[in-house]
Amino acid sequence: MDKKILIVEDEEKISRFLELELNHEGYQVEQAFDGKKALELLENNTYDLVILDVMLPKLNGMAVLRRLRKFSSVPVIMLTAKDDTMDKVMGLDSGADDYLTKPFEIEELLARIRVCLKRLKKDVKKNNCLTFNQLEINTDMMTVSFDDEPIDLTKKEYELLKFLIENKRIVLSRDLILNKVWGYDYYGDTNIVDVYIRYLRSKIDEPFNQKIIHTVRGVGYIIKDE
Repeated sequence: MDKKILIVEDEEKISRFLELELNHEGYQVEQAFDGKKALELLENNTYDLVILDVMLPKLNGMAVLRRLRKFSSVPVIMLTAKDDTMDKVMGLDSGADDYLTKPFEIEELLARIRVCLKRLKKDVKKNNCLTFNQLEINTDMMTVSFDDEPIDLTKKEYELLKFLIENKRIVLSRDLILNKVWGYDYYGDTNIVDVYIRYLRSKIDEPFNQKIIHTVRGVGYIIKDE
């Protein structure tokens, strides 16, 4: 899947140039030309990386970064026309991942983007993922994929799969699953577990021609190899 990058740059010629170069490298690109619009996009969309200019109308880059860090850890590369050490320190202290002074060579920016994305992938794999074979749950993003192909689950399907994988290779009774995933309000209604297991199988086992969700007759379910 293409990585999605937000360019926040008030000089439209520079923004357009960056957009063309990043598109050429295979990235999806969105643009914002002022800090207020950037924050609005960041609050309502998911990006893999942000290229953020310091000098912006309506809300400067430092202010955008400080507010962004209250709700997101998306990698940020800051751009500035000032070759000022204090600006660099302020940006990094505010949560920027990297810093580039204008004018810069596009090759250097592309290299820094690759480094940030590689670091992010490594951190996500290590800290925020549950895996079983090719099945992966990103617990920060609440996303599920099989061999990097996204799987669309409802919130309850996601919670059930997460509980099963957290306890992979352990037989889980229907009552335990019901208690942990649905809570006490559903006590005794174990049929709902069976229904949602069927939903998961239709989205995971069947489309990918595998069997990882197994029934233990008279007891419950287990995630294990076929």
